[in-house]
Amino acid sequence: QLQLVESGGGLVQAGGSLRLSCAAPGRTFSTYAMGWFRQAPGKEREFVAGISWNAVSTYYADSVKDRFTISRDNAKNTVNLQMKSLKPEDTAVYYCALDPRSSNKAMAVMPIRDIAYWGKGTLVTVSS
Repeated sequence: QLQLVESGGGLVQAGGSLRLSCAAPGRTFSTYAMGWFRQAPGKEREFVAGISWNAVSTYYADSVKDRFTISRDNAKNTVNLQMKSLKPEDTAVYYCALDPRSSNKAMAVMPIRDIAYWGKGTLVTVSS
């Protein structure tokens, strides 16, 4: 079973920045597309950003485009989400996800329940 572990969440003021990371201890995901999702209180989980296995292709939700940047380091087996110009509406639990059958763009539109692997999430709180 592939375990994904997120880190880097915390409390930040509006306009600030945070960097989230995702790792898979003891495993490699270098051949798979990866995604970041988030779930705000009382809302459904939603796609945030995705990256292809070789980092050539990235894809973002409109709400985070030009503010968030997804990247990966396959040598270190990590996927990162750099978030800047954070807004209170970015407050959510952020999840790292992987589906072996899907591209980064497919993860943006496929049903959440069909995505195979999830981390436990890391909380990001943006204060106004």
